[in-house]
Amino acid sequence: MLNGKTAIVTGGTAGIGKAIALKLAKQGARVAVFGQNESRGEEVAKLLGNGSLFIKTDISSLKEVEQSVQEVLKQFGTVDILVNNAGITRDGLLLKMTEEDWDQVIDTNLKSCFNTCKVLVRQFLKAKKGKIINVSSVVGLTGNSGQANYAASKAGVIGFTKALAQEIASRGINVNCIAPGYIATPMTEILTEEQKGQIMGKIPFGRMGSPEEIADVALFLASDLSSYITGQVIAVDGGMVM
Repeated sequence: MLNGKTAIVTGGTAGIGKAIALKLAKQGARVAVFGQNESRGEEVAKLLGNGSLFIKTDISSLKEVEQSVQEVLKQFGTVDILVNNAGITRDGLLLKMTEEDWDQVIDTNLKSCFNTCKVLVRQFLKAKKGKIINVSSVVGLTGNSGQANYAASKAGVIGFTKALAQEIASRGINVNCIAPGYIATPMTEILTEEQKGQIMGKIPFGRMGSPEEIADVALFLASDLSSYITGQVIAVDGGMVM
């Protein structure tokens, strides 16, 4: 489905990002993974094949993103698909949340989308095509106690997606958003059994999702199957938010 395409996946060294990178590569894409963990990144690049590569990048830094994108263009000549998946949590009640906790989450989860799109949109506009997929969260739709920073960042991703989609739709560029629910990743492994039980009670399907189920939706949005879809938020959450 993606033969001859080049994709950038941020936060692609583990969890949902890794699953997305693997899914795109399996369908023929050359994938550049942006992240900070070099050992995991190099391991993922080997798994991807197709000449894929890992580039160590602080995606909260516009300068570093510019340099990394230039490296991708040098290696592959073009970028067709951008997946903004990088994300962190620094949970805590607002009264106890530090300014650093707030800034780190906003910079990693939201500013990174600005950085990558700022650098790549000009190329997409010239090509009159491109697929941008931003990974938000159902928390960005509902909010969540103890996650004011994370919820704000993910709600911001949704607003950013809708605004950018309106700006560049006339040039044939698709900008969409995936809002995962509770997915079985290292981020959710830290939950206690009691917490997991409470979560399951809110999910009609009665289970957490898998990273591969998010990757399936990312593949759909990255492919020609979604050519008439833009500015949308697709919740992949087992029915948690309806």
